[in-house]
Amino acid sequence: MKRLILLSLFLCTPLAAQEWSPSRPIRIVVPVLGGTNDLVARLVAPRLQDAVGQSVVVENKPGAGGNIGADIVAKSAPDGHTLLIGFNGPIAVNVTLFERLPYDPLKDLAPITLAVTTPQFLTVHGGVPVNSVQELVALAKKAPGKLTYASIEIGSASHLTMEMMKSAAGVDILHVPHRGSAPAITAILGGQVDAGFFVPGNVLQHAKAGKLKLIAATGAKRFAAQPEVPTMIESGFKDFEATAWIGFLAPGGTPRPVIDRLHREITRILRTPEVSEKLLGVNFEMVASTPEQFEAWIRKEIPLWAKVIRQTGAKAGQ
Repeated sequence: MKRLILLSLFLCTPLAAQEWSPSRPIRIVVPVLGGTNDLVARLVAPRLQDAVGQSVVVENKPGAGGNIGADIVAKSAPDGHTLLIGFNGPIAVNVTLFERLPYDPLKDLAPITLAVTTPQFLTVHGGVPVNSVQELVALAKKAPGKLTYASIEIGSASHLTMEMMKSAAGVDILHVPHRGSAPAITAILGGQVDAGFFVPGNVLQHAKAGKLKLIAATGAKRFAAQPEVPTMIESGFKDFEATAWIGFLAPGGTPRPVIDRLHREITRILRTPEVSEKLLGVNFEMVASTPEQFEAWIRKEIPLWAKVIRQTGAKAGQ
């Protein structure tokens, strides 16, 4: 009997020690078109492919504030072959912004890692006659509803951050939602919209070329790449901070060995000099958290943005 037990343990140990590997191509779903979310996915995808020995493809599934892409992943098999690029909107904001979500971010999605975070810039078209937040507020008060702002999606940080400012300043600026950062930036560059909150990677190059004006940043301190731009707090908006973030998630119920392998490979990739330098180049702050840290972050973000939504009266249709 003892020999049988020892033989059984010997035979089972190598199998138990084997780590998970994908058996078919992995897809990374990006729930918006283009922009920094897409950039992160496409930086990681080919390197993850090399690490796991299977093709890794990036699929853009925009719409409904990121809900369409998030729901695709939430309803996919929890086997590690479908991943989500998650950001503020579909993971934290939309829980409150939408009356009904087809998925529960805390139950139907499994955190892998919070990849990066960044503040945002309050950006205006070069033709708008303002150079500060105070001047923008004064102009908006002169003509309520005449000024417009772009967001990259309903429910995105770019949407809710402007609603925060509108509420705090008591102004009416018309929301013009887009399906991704590229069309939103194109609209503000072309003067079709007047302003917007955008992450640095979307606007710094245009600001340096003199096409856009950056009049405030949403971090607790001034942004290192643009130290001349004051924070919203310095501009008279007490405690005004709004962080944009991007992370990787899997379908809820994905086995821990699968999460562990994906976490190890993705965070290793994020920390490689080549990838980290490119992310730093678009002014992302590297996080590369554990799954537990990312879950705690999401649980903190949901009530934070819920408070903003209740205070501003923002709705999904705005």
